[in-house]
Amino acid sequence: MRVVLAEDQFLLRDGLVRLLGSHRIEVVAAVAHGDEIVPAVQEHRPDLALLDLRLPPTSTDEGLRAAVAARTLLPGLPVVLLSQYVEQLYLQELLATGDAGVGYLLKDRVFDDVQFVTALRTVRDGGTVMDPEVVAALLRRDRRRTVLERLTARELEVLALMAEGHANSVIAERLVVTEKAVAKHINSILAKLDLPPSAASSRRVAAVLTYLRG
Repeated sequence: MRVVLAEDQFLLRDGLVRLLGSHRIEVVAAVAHGDEIVPAVQEHRPDLALLDLRLPPTSTDEGLRAAVAARTLLPGLPVVLLSQYVEQLYLQELLATGDAGVGYLLKDRVFDDVQFVTALRTVRDGGTVMDPEVVAALLRRDRRRTVLERLTARELEVLALMAEGHANSVIAERLVVTEKAVAKHINSILAKLDLPPSAASSRRVAAVLTYLRG
């Protein structure tokens, strides 16, 4: 996997380059400024962009703006935002650029390199991975008059774990049920969200995106 990385803190940027390299992930460009992201993406055409949300010059939302611009330039470019904050507005703007290949991870909750790299690969492959704190914040939103009202409490739990990027086996372990039960819940979720089989898109990803958009 080839990655464009944007992080303004030198030690963290260098550490990420080393960590990714140890997992045979090539960082083709490591930049520190928001204005450098789109040119780097345009030049290298990476498999994924890993971007800090807040970058110079204003340290507000340069990473997000660059992600939106990059996905406009290269439709479907997988993007993972790294942040210290849970901000639903940022997530909504990123999701508006496409239906797959997005991630939102909180820096101070990345505790395991294997889990982190697995999340990147999931997004690279078109999946959606959100930090559990982001998912929890979305769960607290007012969902009145939305399609999600069709789901049971257990189905919402399953869908929340799907949004975190977990496989059926992990979901089963978390909820202390069988994988067969998880598969049954997922089939019910897909049916209730009116997601028929399609060769053009992943029903699982589509379900997660419906959930994240509320």
